Amino acid sequence: MVQIVAKHDGPVMIATITNPPDGYMDAGTEGELAALLDLVEEDRDIRAVVFTGGMADVFIRHYDVGVLEELSRGMAGRGMTFDTSRSVPESPYHLCLRRIASMPKAFVAAINGTAMGGGFELALACDIRVAKDGPYWLGLPEINIGLLPGAGGTQRLPRLIGEGRALEMMLRGRTLRPREAAEWGLVSACVDGDVVAVASAIAHEVARKPARALANIKRLVRGSTSRPLS
Repeated sequence: MVQIVAKHDGPVMIATITNPPDGYMDAGTEGELAALLDLVEEDRDIRAVVFTGGMADVFIRHYDVGVLEELSRGMAGRGMTFDTSRSVPESPYHLCLRRIASMPKAFVAAINGTAMGGGFELALACDIRVAKDGPYWLGLPEINIGLLPGAGGTQRLPRLIGEGRALEMMLRGRTLRPREAAEWGLVSACVDGDVVAVASAIAHEVARKPARALANIKRLVRGSTSRPLS
């Protein structure tokens, strides 16, 4: 079953993540996301990408916890343990999010509903985020089930809203409504109505900017926290 449906709108690609029946993501979503990014990277006519959810009131609910539990049990059965003194190989999803952050094209998240855990980490990897107003939850509540944000959220969230607020959110497993997320700077705007239309307008605006300037601004800003001011 296809989980990501892409359509072209001039220089902008609209990528809709369907993930039926409950809006969870899994290894299939990762594979389709990687293939989509291959296409975006190779097509010079695509200047910006908008991600949104294909289910009503759901962007991506979160990564399928059942899949994670099965993976964990399999690793435990083989006697595997994690050691914080050594690095862990980059997962396919980590690689996808790193490609989004580093690719010299603009990525906009049109958050049309609930986005938590791995789904919210996709939005964090994007360059710009806008959220539809409504009774939805956004955030990284993994601690509530004994996990941690495993796809870059521990690094991207503090860079976006500051260490103090990021720690409070993740340590308490706190999630925010879209209006509060806008007040905290998690999203650029809380939108009444068609959030995809707003995100698409932003993507088209950015797509009209000179490509080399866009690429270099993104490269410099994305790497700013790891370099000295000089």
